[in-house]
Amino acid sequence: MGAYTIKEWAPAERPRERLQAVGPSALSTRELLALLIGSGQVGRSALDVAEEMLQRADGSLRRLAARPSAELLQVRGVGVAVAARIAAALELGRRLAREGPLERGRIRGPADVFERCAPALRDLLHEEFRVLLLNAQHAVVREILITRGILDASVVHPREVFREAVAESAAALILVHNHPSGDPAPSPEDREVTRQLADAGRIVGIPVLDHVVVGDARYVSFVEAGYLVPG
Repeated sequence: MGAYTIKEWAPAERPRERLQAVGPSALSTRELLALLIGSGQVGRSALDVAEEMLQRADGSLRRLAARPSAELLQVRGVGVAVAARIAAALELGRRLAREGPLERGRIRGPADVFERCAPALRDLLHEEFRVLLLNAQHAVVREILITRGILDASVVHPREVFREAVAESAAALILVHNHPSGDPAPSPEDREVTRQLADAGRIVGIPVLDHVVVGDARYVSFVEAGYLVPG
């Protein structure tokens, strides 16, 4: 197959024509990646490039999405423009996955927080600490990134969190961060950060409703676990 370009294939077998004829859901992951890649190189089609890309990620889009764009450049046939297209497409997929809870309205509990935030957080190789700012109906007004890296009370300053909350006239907020290990069990540092921010929220009148730790396919809610009493 690698000796021929996709243009030399029968029209019914080309990914672009197949997408137009049967829709994107009928295409394999390799074919969809090939459409983003666009073209291969001499003796190597876009499908061949896509196949190698998937093999390097053990066939997993989640593993592919978790890796830095620079790793894509190690695949023969992938340049800066192709790597950027694939990174952009994977990020669009994350954002699409996050829109569900917003369309249903307010955040009703930690499961809604997990559904909203997990697509962006669960595959990261580093920790990210985010805050969901809520209105009086508990709908998300804004999601803000506070810090990247190991979560520690010394680097998460209440003033940064509540400055944004006051500016957005938030009625309440929810803390969210991920554990790259996949185990969402809160650490002592997680508890200390939560305590500091909950205390600050009581002072300024913007309560911390929960802290949700995102793992791989599961989460821990501080409220459900009894670590935090809202308000």
